[in-house]
Amino acid sequence: MKNNITILGVGNTIYSDDGVGIRVVERLEKEYDFPDNVLVVDGGVLGINLLGIISNAGQMIVVDTVLNHGQPGDIHRLTHDQIPNRVLAKNSLHQVDLIEALTLCHALDHVPQTTIIGIEPRDLNSLSEELTPEIAAKVDELIEKTLEELVRLGGTYTLK
Repeated sequence: MKNNITILGVGNTIYSDDGVGIRVVERLEKEYDFPDNVLVVDGGVLGINLLGIISNAGQMIVVDTVLNHGQPGDIHRLTHDQIPNRVLAKNSLHQVDLIEALTLCHALDHVPQTTIIGIEPRDLNSLSEELTPEIAAKVDELIEKTLEELVRLGGTYTLK
């Protein structure tokens, strides 16, 4: 279990920038191959239903929007000890459920080492399946940062 790395994209693709985590995971699945110990998951808005996936991860990279007092498009890397301070602000409903799932894992005595690769959104409220231009322009960089984190954790990948 300790060698397992889960890359988890969360968000809601019908609320503009809120879907960026899902867009990153879609691209990762389409453009890269990963070894058996790396699981790439479209978590959507599953929240608490992700408990099984989260509890089986040794290490986890979450890709999502993060309200961190920056400018739209700013990318943040939040590590395990920084997450409660930033994400407990509950930027959106799926983050409430994600925190609940992590809390339940803590109660079960297994919280994976978690890093959030997050981006400051421009728009989380408009009904649109399109990312705003500022966020769409940063998807490649988000993918790069996610892959860098994967390698930092000891994971590997190859281009398809």
